[in-house]
Amino acid sequence: MKKINVAIAGFGYSSQVFHLPFLLNHSQFIIKKIYERTTSKSLKFLPYVQIVRNFQELLTQEIDLVIITTPNQIHYEMAKQAISAGKNVLVEKPLVTTSKQAQELIQLANQHKVILTVYQNRRWDSPIATAKDILYKNLIGTPVDCEIRMDRYTEEKNPKVWKETGDLGTGLVYDLGVHLLDQSVYLFGQPDELFADIRYQHKDTLVDDNFTIHLYYHTGLKVTLNASKYAREPAPHFILQGTKGSYIKKAIDNQENLLKKGIKPINDWNAEPPNNLGILHTEMNRQVIRQFYPNVKTSYNAFYDNLYFALTKNIPLAIKPEQAYYVLTLIEKAFESAKIGQKLKINTLI
Repeated sequence: MKKINVAIAGFGYSSQVFHLPFLLNHSQFIIKKIYERTTSKSLKFLPYVQIVRNFQELLTQEIDLVIITTPNQIHYEMAKQAISAGKNVLVEKPLVTTSKQAQELIQLANQHKVILTVYQNRRWDSPIATAKDILYKNLIGTPVDCEIRMDRYTEEKNPKVWKETGDLGTGLVYDLGVHLLDQSVYLFGQPDELFADIRYQHKDTLVDDNFTIHLYYHTGLKVTLNASKYAREPAPHFILQGTKGSYIKKAIDNQENLLKKGIKPINDWNAEPPNNLGILHTEMNRQVIRQFYPNVKTSYNAFYDNLYFALTKNIPLAIKPEQAYYVLTLIEKAFESAKIGQKLKINTLI
């Protein structure tokens, strides 16, 4: 099978936890170079890798794929340089900081006939994959309400200085909201209207650290997306209510925590204990049932499986750049809505 030579820009948390384990798990991806501006941390994991101090040094002839995991504020410039050099590009979410920048990169990638995608790995979270299956099987009837939340508790500001500057592209909406919005569009399609409440709760913070975003659909469905940094006791992560029943999963997907512990993503590495499964409470064959519902088998491995075959077999990307562009338009609408305190109509864009 064809090998894909990989260069990675940045070697922080994202590279080490969300990319390296899966790249090493796929023998077809060969990591050749890593851009670290001042450190050499990658040598601990990849003693054979070439470390470069200049981003341009990643863009040499033998490199097939450039993965960008640097701070959000410089995604656009790096992706633009890599695409212009004829490289396929994977960017850590968010793709860039504005929808206009996303449009420009999409046009540039089309012009150079290269792949551009973004790491929206949380489409493969267990409650999202399972809810997709439940909706497909019509187990809860017509969906009327859905709530997805990602709660954390942090008394202090983020130790990563770039995340606290207040620059465009920083804050909780760009960090977690980009995932939740992508998940909602993946499950339910494009909303018709949006209303957002975006708050700044930590003392002297320059970035948003709490939000509620409501998405409204012409079917009557309302989706509520929440995230907070002051939630010592988190609320249920995923709630889906329909005309026939409910699916509720209290526990968030476990893949990030397992990866942080160094668990390798092989076999049934992310199988959850029975008491962590979601509850399906519905009516089937005229009988009301309430039981733990098994997770659909899912893993972030699927992202790299898809990317490999997109690169080598020309199969469609699971995460298209146009989808990332659309999510950025929703983020921009959310900030506009929060500023004026009004519900806004959403144009169909993709």
